[in-house]
Amino acid sequence: MSAPLRLPLKVAPKASRNAVTGWMGETLKLSVTVAPEKGKANQAVVDLLCEVLHLPKSAVRIVRGETSTSKLAEIDGLDAQELHRRLSR
Repeated sequence: MSAPLRLPLKVAPKASRNAVTGWMGETLKLSVTVAPEKGKANQAVVDLLCEVLHLPKSAVRIVRGETSTSKLAEIDGLDAQELHRRLSR
């Protein structure tokens, strides 16, 4: 089994919709509708990534930045090339 893919994220909470909004260098920008309280935004980020990448919830974790808009996610089951392919659909 390969090591998890580490993906830097920049998250905009309290947005009008949940969406992947693009790339900022190597950082993936996301927006989520929920407020950053009690881990709700983090869970929304995980849910959004799982939905757009077609992965089970167990495959995505926030490993750094739980209380920040800059986060680091670990993703099991994808390499960088497959990640970019799935995000470009």
